[in-house]
Amino acid sequence: MLRSLTIENIAVIEQAEIEFGAGFNVLTGETGAGKSIVIDSLEAALGWRTSAQIVRSGAKSAKVTAVFTADGCGDWCRENDIEPEDGELILTRKITEDGRSTCRVNGEPVAAAQVRALGLRLIDIHGQGDGQRLTDERSHRDYLDSFGGYDKTLEAYKNAWNAYISVKKELDSLTLDEAEKARKVDMLGYQIAELERADIKIGEFDEKNARRTLLKNAGKLSNSLSDAKSALLGSERSDGALSLIEAALDSIERAAKLSESFADVASRVRDLRFMCEDVALEVRESAEELEFEPEELDELDERLDTLKRVLRKYGGDEESAIAFLESAREERRSIEYADERREELTEKLKKLEKSAKTAADELTKARKSAGERLSARIEAELSALSMKGARFAVSLGEGGELTSHGQDDVRFIMSANAGENFGRIAKVASGGELSRVMLAMKSVLSERDPTDSMVFDEIDTGVSGIAAQRVAEKLASVGARHQVICVTHLPQLAAMADTHFSIKKEIAEGRTYTKVERLDEGGRAAELARLTGGDNVTETTLMAAKEQLSAAKKFKNTQFDK
Repeated sequence: MLRSLTIENIAVIEQAEIEFGAGFNVLTGETGAGKSIVIDSLEAALGWRTSAQIVRSGAKSAKVTAVFTADGCGDWCRENDIEPEDGELILTRKITEDGRSTCRVNGEPVAAAQVRALGLRLIDIHGQGDGQRLTDERSHRDYLDSFGGYDKTLEAYKNAWNAYISVKKELDSLTLDEAEKARKVDMLGYQIAELERADIKIGEFDEKNARRTLLKNAGKLSNSLSDAKSALLGSERSDGALSLIEAALDSIERAAKLSESFADVASRVRDLRFMCEDVALEVRESAEELEFEPEELDELDERLDTLKRVLRKYGGDEESAIAFLESAREERRSIEYADERREELTEKLKKLEKSAKTAADELTKARKSAGERLSARIEAELSALSMKGARFAVSLGEGGELTSHGQDDVRFIMSANAGENFGRIAKVASGGELSRVMLAMKSVLSERDPTDSMVFDEIDTGVSGIAAQRVAEKLASVGARHQVICVTHLPQLAAMADTHFSIKKEIAEGRTYTKVERLDEGGRAAELARLTGGDNVTETTLMAAKEQLSAAKKFKNTQFDK
């Protein structure tokens, strides 16, 4: 449920804090006062697309904060590592004057796309243009599937379709003409031969490059190692370090025999002798490694040039080149055995197509049953909305080509008046009738909708009189199950509200300001009188407004046991 909405510097609203209630909330005000700006602000908090134009003139930035209860959002919170605060989610959107914006949930920065995904769980916003969605027949299947309750049947078809389409794509990829096949095999053969000749091993380039560097500096290294060997092992002209250490060890061991206090020193000198022997041996072996045939350096240069050229062509490193070779071999095998594979896949595709068709038939059966139930429910809702002669039906163009959605061309058709033929909704429904059909659809779907809150931005377009009263009653009925927030111009809807907000525009010091005020009983009566009589509010219109509020309260107490 939406608990509150705080708006700062959005269009003509400098500052507003709205505490929404459970049940049916309405917002009323003059045209242009800023009612729809409240909805725009809510959409901004939910991560919808916005722009710098929304920032109030003269302000550096705008900010919207929406506080929701966190019911039903546990999975999203865990996936995004967000911890609800006292069971609430606080969505904040800041938009700067240059159009940049940031979204936060409970203080943590979150991408707008993630917030939009969260918003789908929190609230369902029915905007002024959504009634027109009913005229887009591409949306009718989605409405029916949302109502149907055959999720497992739908999932079974999607699995069958995905298996079918996966094999079909593989089969299509094997369809090469003979000339193209020959060219492809020739190219792969050349690449495979080149890589096989190169005989690439992991780590070889670095190993051979290091050996080449060693040999290029062999002269200087040899002199240095020779000097080191002489210093360690000695020469004709002088004793080496090893000889001197052995002499020292001999002397200190004699001392240790005379006094045990020198035993530790003798042990350390002995360790030093062994270490010197090891180092001397390592230096001698390193010097021997520098002995090489002159042609070895030429062979290394040639091998390194080959490796550089091949690696540059096939991925840049040894792992990539080896992977390319395996991939090329596999691709050549698949082309060479394409005919056998094609036959195998063709048989498999026939079976999968049959399975998909069976699943599609089951889905059609489920949709037909759901269509009958939906038609009956919508007709009942329309009758309650003062469209007693209206008829509604779901048309299924069965047996069509299989698609990712099944084989059905789902279309809603209706007759708005008794005795008239069925026709497409876009052709037979007026603006007011379209609004009521949309409300009927929302009312029916809300029974399966886990979303706590629903927003209707001027659902009453084109509706008046008794029809307006029925729309008000229907919204109050939906409000008994969900939180409903409605922007309206009609007193019938405003009277039925559990919570009523007035939105007024004022001019002070040459600037326009919009204020949002929660109305008490007296304020509600005055606002209803204004909605009915405009500026000409009289005792009569005020009395009528009070009677309207009393009648609405009586209706709700009778219908919803409040």
